[in-house]
Amino acid sequence: MALIVHKYGGTSMGSVERIKNVAKRVAKWHKAGHKMVVVPSAMSGETNRLLGLAKEISANPDPRELDAIAATGEQVSVGLLAMALKEAGVDAVSYAGWQVPIKTDSAFTKARISEIDDKRVMADLNAGRVVVITGFQGIDPNGNVTTLGRGGSDTSAVAVAAALKADECLIYTDVDGVYTTDPRVVDEARRLDKVTFEEMLEMASLGSKVLQIRSVEFAGKYQVKTRVLSSLTDPMIALDEEARSGTLITFEEDEQMEKAIISGIAFQRDEAKITVRGVPDRPGIAYQILGPIADANIDVDMIIQNLSVEGKTDFTFTVPRGDYQRAMTLLQSDVQGHIGAAEVIGDPKVSKVSIVGVGMRSHVGIASKAFRTLSEEGINIQLISTSEIKISVLIDEKYMELAVRALHKAFELDQA
Repeated sequence: MALIVHKYGGTSMGSVERIKNVAKRVAKWHKAGHKMVVVPSAMSGETNRLLGLAKEISANPDPRELDAIAATGEQVSVGLLAMALKEAGVDAVSYAGWQVPIKTDSAFTKARISEIDDKRVMADLNAGRVVVITGFQGIDPNGNVTTLGRGGSDTSAVAVAAALKADECLIYTDVDGVYTTDPRVVDEARRLDKVTFEEMLEMASLGSKVLQIRSVEFAGKYQVKTRVLSSLTDPMIALDEEARSGTLITFEEDEQMEKAIISGIAFQRDEAKITVRGVPDRPGIAYQILGPIADANIDVDMIIQNLSVEGKTDFTFTVPRGDYQRAMTLLQSDVQGHIGAAEVIGDPKVSKVSIVGVGMRSHVGIASKAFRTLSEEGINIQLISTSEIKISVLIDEKYMELAVRALHKAFELDQA
């Protein structure tokens, strides 16, 4: 039979009763003959509680110690789930990331996986055990516990599936799949049966919260067949029905997927726009502006530079709203005078809306249709960025939901 990896989020592990339901579901798959690896998150709210305790001790906690604290949430989850499986009559064993081991670099609180040793896990699977592995964490070359950043359990699960050459990785969440957009914004949002890795990667990077972006990168790179489905269904649902439910993330584009020009509308509410005005138009100026921003570990997204007029230009980019004030202070205090810019201005109340679809490769007129739709709603576009399969626009945040609903309707995403 198949080797299957299950991943369960914090909501799925949120109480003893829910952990017992997870055990019933895993036991069902195991008793059907599958080799099972399970990667659970910490119980809902537990990581926030632990980090809150750390902040009560120190306003600027040491990252190494922060990881040592945060990692304990998942260790509780794997122990409880392994116990629940044994109570259900299934032989199970739990491992922390360092016991596998899942090897990472030493970037505490945002470590990246470098290697996973599969020998110990495969020995247990071949002995008929279910293996339960902590998500979100690993061990660095110096033996320190590390964490992968928020949402890192998705990444752990897909990485484990890749290392074990699993047949499929099932990501169980509190939603039943990937939708054309957020159903809380558009009532007519529709669940997708399939989406390509490219589309899912764009949607994750553009604000879709269903999957953590690094997990999608892993899945695409190692071609791990991945499915997003609900953990809130009856755990004893028929196996065949469950295996076909949710949304399959695939690396194969078929003719049916090409017919759907746009697969989804993604959005990010918490954007901020910064413009450095009157910048000398000379080689290296972009680095002089953005280098200090990168050194401060602030992500930059959309970037535009105006045409030079009399040797001067304006340079505009976006950052997460939470980093806006820090970026403004940095530019005004350290960068503006150094490069000879006239002024630094910003707007912390903007949002990004994006249309995504592999069908854009073979259809023309997508951008003009999107821009016409927004124009008819009286929505002004401040910035535009594109790739082969997406178009993003920056707009005033008060128009974000209107833009999403209008674009969803214009591209007929409510129709199967």
